[in-house]
Formats: sequence, C-alpha cells, structure tokens
Amino acid sequence: MKKEVIVIGAGLAGSEAAYQLAEKGIKVKLYEMRPKVSTEAHKTEKFGELVCSNSLGGDHLGNASGLMKEELRMMNSLLVKIADETKVPAGQALAVDREGFSNRITETLENHENIEIIREELTEIPKDQIVLIASGPLTSEKLSNEIMKITDSEYLYFYDAAAPIVTLESLDMEKVYFQSRYNKGEGEYINCPMNKEEYETFFEALINGERAPLKKFEEEKLFEACMPVERIAQRGFKTLLFGPLKPKGLVNPRTEREDYAVVQLRQDDKDGKLYNLVGFQTNLKWGEQKRIFSMIPGLENAEFVRYGVMHRNTFINSTKLLTPALNLKNNKNIYFAGQITGGEGYVCAMATGMMAATNIARSLDGKEPIILDDRSSIGAIIKYITEEKKNFQPMGANFGVIRSLEERIKDKKLKYNKVSEIALSYLKEELEKANF
Repeated sequence: MKKEVIVIGAGLAGSEAAYQLAEKGIKVKLYEMRPKVSTEAHKTEKFGELVCSNSLGGDHLGNASGLMKEELRMMNSLLVKIADETKVPAGQALAVDREGFSNRITETLENHENIEIIREELTEIPKDQIVLIASGPLTSEKLSNEIMKITDSEYLYFYDAAAPIVTLESLDMEKVYFQSRYNKGEGEYINCPMNKEEYETFFEALINGERAPLKKFEEEKLFEACMPVERIAQRGFKTLLFGPLKPKGLVNPRTEREDYAVVQLRQDDKDGKLYNLVGFQTNLKWGEQKRIFSMIPGLENAEFVRYGVMHRNTFINSTKLLTPALNLKNNKNIYFAGQITGGEGYVCAMATGMMAATNIARSLDGKEPIILDDRSSIGAIIKYITEEKKNFQPMGANFGVIRSLEERIKDKKLKYNKVSEIALSYLKEELEKANF
C-alpha cells in the first residue's frame, strides 16, 4: 500500500498526527479549511489554535492530565514539546502563550518535507486511501454529512463555552492580589476577592443576565466540565462558592483571612499582558458580559480583548463505531482522532492523534496496532471511548477510568502518584516491546 495518508483538520489531534506520520517517512496531505471556511470559535488560520482556555491542565503526576502529558513526552509528542517551550506561569498547570503555541506548530508543519498543506474544505472522503479525520468538535456541516454517510450513524453533540480574556494593565491592582491556591506554585494567579454583599450583587446580575440565543433547531446539551458560569449559578446561591469562585486555599494578604468568594485570573500569553477568567465560560451576550463581569472587584475598568462564546461541539458515537486502534469497524482505512471521538480536552486530542498516527504507520508496515490497556492514562481514555456503552458522553483524562490499584491507599496524593508510576512503567515496557 502506498505510504500516503490524508489528514483532515490541523487542530491539536490532526497536527500531532500529521507530524508523527511525517517523521516516520509517510507522505501526508493535511487539509485545513481555515481561513477559507471559518468556525464559530476560531479566530485565526493557525494550526493547533486553542479556542477555549490556554491551560492544558495539571502538569504533575498527581493529576491524570499531567500523567497523560508525561506519557506523551515518552512518545516524543511534538505538541507537548512546544507547550513546554511556550509555557506561561500557571502554578501546577501547564498553560501556554496561545499565539506562540499555535505559531510554532504551524511553522513546524509547514516546513516539514513530508507534509503538503492544502487549505481547502474536504467534503468527500476518499474510499481508496487511508484517511484520518481529526476535524474536531467544530466539524463543518458538509463534512459532518459525509461522516454520517460513511458511518451510517447520527452525530451526538453538546455545547461548549469559552471564557473572556482581559488585559493586565486595565485591572485595579489595589483590589486584587497574586497567589496560587494552597500556595502551590509561585503565586501566578490574580485573585479578585469578594465580600458577601459584593457576591450577592454579582450573583443576582449573573443569573438574570441576558444570554445569546441558541439556534432553534438544536437541542441544548451542555458538557459538565464547560458549563457556562451563569448556568452553574442558577443551580443555587452557593454553587459558585464550591466551583469557580471558591475561596478555599487562598488567604487575602490585605486582611490575612479567607474571602467570601474569589474570582481567579490566569495568564494567557507569554508576556503576561493578557489574563483569562478561570471557569468563566459563558453564553451571556457581550454587552452583558461587560456589564456583569465589571462588577467583579478589580475588573471595574477591565478591557475585554475577547468575550466568552458558546458553540456547538460535535462527536461521533465512538463506542459503537471505532476499534481500539481508532479506525472504523466497517472501514479499516478510515481513522478518527481528537475531540470528534469524544475524548474531551486538549491533551486527549493530542493523545488520540498520537495513537491514530502510530497505528496507521504500523498498518502501512504490516504490523499489529499498539493497543494500550487502562493501566496508562492514554490507554484508559481510548478504552473508554471505544468500549460500547448505552449512554456515551465525552470524557477527559481522569483517574476514574485508569485501572485501580490492588492495594488500598487512603492518601489521594500517594495513591495517584503510585497509579502514575505504574502507568509510566507499563507504557515504557509496551513501547519497548513494539520497538516504538
């Protein structure tokens, strides 16, 4: 079989996959419809653009996302390498300068001798070639219809929301303070403290704010991890106090005590000029965002360089359609990777892109695919999305899907570090056996 692969989509999964294939000497035709066809959430034509948060999640082995990133480092992930090189301060999380991150990915792929970039919307999937569909949760309508034909299946979908970004220079630094929760990290987060009266005023405005209308023909389905902040608030007066506005682990240096509520801001660019409102994904109208979020102490005169948006995310019913190698059960030449599989989050997109590319390359060499089991974070999430189940919803990296320890350890930190130790040891052995 000719060693050429079509990759559809230059997001996180498609970019990682294209690079991995190209590095193995495989010719790649990488289709990206932007800028000719845009989406509701993308702002640029760059590859690997982060459309929501600039954080890739925890970056330590007591965190499942941190474990997955370490597994990807073991597999020589391009995107994790670039993330490490473009990181910005974010405590124990790995957050990146989003512009620098996507610029580096784009430059690397554009300059690779084995990658041909095609800036077109591919709407007809070739039947006689190996194709990796990594078109993401914002797959175009035309390609969506084509995928429904080849899978003989309807899409599932949910709504995802992104948080606003403000400029550092527009904040009132007399009212906010730098500190990481529980003093983990070097105090990189900006904290906007609220007393009870300020919180009550903000809460009332938030739950009564005017939201942007959804399309009438679409049923609203919200993924819990990206629930709009106003919807969280509508669940109860104190709900936010146990969510994005929780004060736990923070001591206001001006009062030397814990505040009633705290809004955290996280650095969004390399130079530290932009900050995003952590956990403030929203579907409020832009004018309402300006009005309501300016009630937050320190943000009274904030300059919003991006308002929160809400968009439709799409994913296939992977549990019925895909094999553990990430190709279709009814057409072995067609693979899927990224959030379109239901592997939720940035790092899962990279991981599924990595594994799909790895198994495509092995298939072209006449080798068996690498199927990792649930001892590893990558193996666990792929098992989750490919094991048939009645009610399938997107899932991100978490210890709940990784195989439990045989021994009982009460201390969570010790337990998760032990799980991670086993995962990395297992992955090393599997990669060595496969001559990866």
